[in-house]
Amino acid sequence: MKKTATRVENQVYSTRVLRSEFDRNWRTFVSRSGYVVYTATANRAKIIVLLADGSRKLLIFGKGGRVLVGGGGTSHYSKPHVARDL
Repeated sequence: MKKTATRVENQVYSTRVLRSEFDRNWRTFVSRSGYVVYTATANRAKIIVLLADGSRKLLIFGKGGRVLVGGGGTSHYSKPHVARDL
């Protein structure tokens, strides 16, 4: 059985995200500055992200957690959240 790394991360950003899949527990809007803002509407809101190196991660947020996605695919993740290698 493959052991997966799990950790709690503070506020981070990434330019390596190629694709993100959000579960149904997110609300979305576009800010005046042009960022797409995703806000978790429930505890344990999940996102699976595919990174440029081919790895995948599961990110788990509490209610009110936020993800901001800007131009060029830059993603900012609020604190704290759980990150698990897939």
